[in-house]
Amino acid sequence: MVSKNSIDLSTSGHRDMHNITKQVEEIIKGSDIKNGLVNVFNVGSTAVIGTIEFEPGLEKDLPEMLDKLLPPSRNYGHEQTWHDGNGHSHLQATLLGPSLTVPIRDGRLALGTWQQIFHLECDVKPRKRKIIITIIGE
Repeated sequence: MVSKNSIDLSTSGHRDMHNITKQVEEIIKGSDIKNGLVNVFNVGSTAVIGTIEFEPGLEKDLPEMLDKLLPPSRNYGHEQTWHDGNGHSHLQATLLGPSLTVPIRDGRLALGTWQQIFHLECDVKPRKRKIIITIIGE
């Protein structure tokens, strides 16, 4: 069986991070799928889906680390083409990726105790995001 749904999310721009675990859990409960996989996919090229211990320290550390690895700069080729200030946003999102697949066991996400699903906005401006949730299982 396959179940499809989505989460709409508004962000405040670069470094805005959201814990979306509860929304994904609710969608799984509504699907009646007990065992399988859930794929969580951000539509767009400047945001990330992943897992982390969602706590204030890491909520600050992850975006700071990305800005050290791929800092905002006008020197990226993307900037020289588009002049929109978000070359680093595309690169940061590409580094971590737009999606995550998590097993479902007995109708629940098979996550660790301190593991939550997050969405991280890498773009420089507020965005309205659509996150597609696809559940496959029985």
